[in-house]
Amino acid sequence: MPVAAPTRQQVQVCIGKAGLPLGTLVYVQQGRRQNCAFAYDEIWLTSPDRFNVSADLQLMPGHQPHKAASPHDSVFHGAIADTAPDAWGRRVIARDHAKRRRTDPKLQPLTELDYLLAVDDFSRIGALRLRDPNGTWHRTAPEGWRTTPPLIELEHIYQASRAVERGEETVEDLRYLQGKGTSLGGMRPKCTIVDGDGRLAIGKFPSVNDTRSVTRGEVLALKLAQLAGIDAAPARIVSLAEVPVAVIRRFDRDGNDGRTSYQSAASLLQASREEDRSYTEIADAIRSYGHSPTRDLHQLWRRLVFNLLITNVDDHLQNHGFLHVEHGLWRLAPAFDINPFPDKERESKTWLSEEDGPITDVHMLLARSAYFSLDQKQAQTIMAEIYAAVVNWRKVALGPEVGLRAYELDDFAAAFEHGQMEAAAALLKG
Repeated sequence: MPVAAPTRQQVQVCIGKAGLPLGTLVYVQQGRRQNCAFAYDEIWLTSPDRFNVSADLQLMPGHQPHKAASPHDSVFHGAIADTAPDAWGRRVIARDHAKRRRTDPKLQPLTELDYLLAVDDFSRIGALRLRDPNGTWHRTAPEGWRTTPPLIELEHIYQASRAVERGEETVEDLRYLQGKGTSLGGMRPKCTIVDGDGRLAIGKFPSVNDTRSVTRGEVLALKLAQLAGIDAAPARIVSLAEVPVAVIRRFDRDGNDGRTSYQSAASLLQASREEDRSYTEIADAIRSYGHSPTRDLHQLWRRLVFNLLITNVDDHLQNHGFLHVEHGLWRLAPAFDINPFPDKERESKTWLSEEDGPITDVHMLLARSAYFSLDQKQAQTIMAEIYAAVVNWRKVALGPEVGLRAYELDDFAAAFEHGQMEAAAALLKG
């Protein structure tokens, strides 16, 4: 049987609001095999503002190849992969494509490049932008159309998302949702929206499978994080009748629609999804690439303690990020995707260190605090601040910004009231 000829596609990669030329992405597919290569543009390499946008690239001329480290990893370089749609976005794109193939059987199966290019240019995460050789941005709405909807369209988006979850979506539902997915998140239904003040935000919806108010739980976690001294994405609840939608501000844009370069912690560590990686490795990366290393090391340790005390165990490396500041130096992005999991074991997905394994108790965090540039007194002061915020979770949960009802508190209690909170209290008294 003859081997199919490889298909080769080329995409121009640009950066920032102005769309400055950054380089060229070449994507090659032959059968099931896919790989890519990226080459920086000479204009970028000679610019005084140049920096390396992705840890798995070198700031040098010539094509730099990349292929997926495992079936669960991306075929693209880290920072480019970070802009691809998340699992929910892929689900919408795949459903739409499947419906179109029924009427057009000659339509080719989707490739990884198709998914990457399906994201709306206006709302693509970070500062990277993708353009056709003819100058068309991927993905750009036709003249007179808008792909990133305003806040007032939340009801429409919610109903279309609900239909997708139930497998009852129409062609119109899928067309409406196309391009609105975002790479910051996972399987849960969500979209990018333009908030009332014109800033980009993410709208997260309840799922048909929810047994508790997950959206209010996430806003509660983000509010508690701020009270605990964590730089966290601003969040609030918007009610659609009785449906609570979490609206979370995007942190990769400024007030003038300026775009800030973003890398996930997975990209910075060049980590495969099949590897167990650790927070001490993130700490090492902060020391190497951090704009304000000591501040970010303290902030990272603060987040580790907070995650343990609220039982946020979905702390994989895609749920930590970095924003470019200047001259190739990065800072921790605001905390996002932090949720209490009352029904899960209190064990982190990302290890504390190779020797320690997953985070399971406050004592191991205190024992490792020096690795995060903290002495014992500083570490205990931070722990006290976090404990003071988390112990008041019921009051914050019932407040108007979160809006949980008294009868719903029991749904979350196990995430906030447990042995590790008692252990923290005992340590602070001692």
